[in-house]
Amino acid sequence: MCLQSHLNSDILPGMEDFGDELDMSNSKQEISRETFDHLVELAALELGEEESEYLHTQLNNQLSSIHVLEAIEIPENVPAASHGVPYTTDSSPALRSDEWEACPDSDAIIEQSPVVVDRYIIVPDIPHTTLE
Repeated sequence: MCLQSHLNSDILPGMEDFGDELDMSNSKQEISRETFDHLVELAALELGEEESEYLHTQLNNQLSSIHVLEAIEIPENVPAASHGVPYTTDSSPALRSDEWEACPDSDAIIEQSPVVVDRYIIVPDIPHTTLE
């Protein structure tokens, strides 16, 4: 199902004016095959030809969708939102206060740790390599 079918529904009324601009099936390739192959190489991915073609197409479809969303005019008086549903005390429960509670059986946890010094669990260093 293309994005146009979703946008023409009741979710985003008024988007039907965009017409064929929302049909992603024939979208232009914004990321060239050479650039995509270079990104795959940098990410050290091993993709088969079918997987590579699928991901290349999907990445370009996602970029096209972003451009469609960028084209939607939003009035200046609409505040920026970090979440689609506003948090209000009427619609959401009150936040609980953070309170420290002692573990009822800390000795059982300490006994399971392979290395303990003065009741502190010692975590081994994670080996890493420096990239060139």
